[in-house]
Amino acid sequence: MYVIHYGSFNKAADALFLSQPSVTARIQTLERELDCKLFDRIGKHVQLTEEGKRFLPYAQQLLQTFQKGKQHVQQKKKLPDELRIGCTVSVANYMLPLLLPRMKRKYPHIHFKLQTGTTDDLVNRVLNKEIDIGFVRNVNHPNLKSVKLIEDPIRLHVYEGHPFIGDENLTIGAIGREPLVFFECGALDWLRVHRIFESLDQPPLLEIQTDNSETAKKLVLQKVGICFLPGMCTRTEVAEGKLYPIEFPETAGISMQTHIIALQGEHDEFLRTLSEFGRELLNKP
Repeated sequence: MYVIHYGSFNKAADALFLSQPSVTARIQTLERELDCKLFDRIGKHVQLTEEGKRFLPYAQQLLQTFQKGKQHVQQKKKLPDELRIGCTVSVANYMLPLLLPRMKRKYPHIHFKLQTGTTDDLVNRVLNKEIDIGFVRNVNHPNLKSVKLIEDPIRLHVYEGHPFIGDENLTIGAIGREPLVFFECGALDWLRVHRIFESLDQPPLLEIQTDNSETAKKLVLQKVGICFLPGMCTRTEVAEGKLYPIEFPETAGISMQTHIIALQGEHDEFLRTLSEFGRELLNKP
């Protein structure tokens, strides 16, 4: 390939850090094996013969196969036997069941170990090398590399048959008078949800507060109240017509961000792969 690229045995030898006779001898050996002439000399330059042109695509395929095999062997040497992943409960429930099957297919020899915790807890575990990768809310730390995985809109969700469905003139006051189940994950975006009720004379009718999205969702399904929930956890119920997201201007732009973190300079390949899979799987409607 170097001879074809440079059009010269001498230049190919220089690029390969070999002597010109060594390159010539290797070409001659290949020609004997193939029982044909691969190159014609034209002055100081060489060009492929017709036989050489016919053999070229096979040589290119052989080289590509060798490079892929080399990369695969080197990659297996560098990859760990176990990848320790820490995540919030929501990520464990709704994201990892989509991501891990693809990760397992790409890295069949790696054992995945999962742990759940809060964002602060997971950040400390990554810093202390107790876990390799963490799925957390948006954090900034000089020793951590952070890649945004998903930005999940937070919307008011109501159950089937609720009078808010189809109401184009819905007001904050009406929502405040409705029994509320409040899911609170502690992220800054949830403060924005709290603030939409600040203009009311009376506090909202908060019936139940929980830090577990599955509990909150099931309470809405049981018609205990309505709830602000991230879209990832309600995908199935919305598709089945059991829950309905309600759009209104006050909640536009409120979302729950999930980032993937690791120590600077470590596990970059896994961060890239998870980010790629996340864009493909998690951001689908």
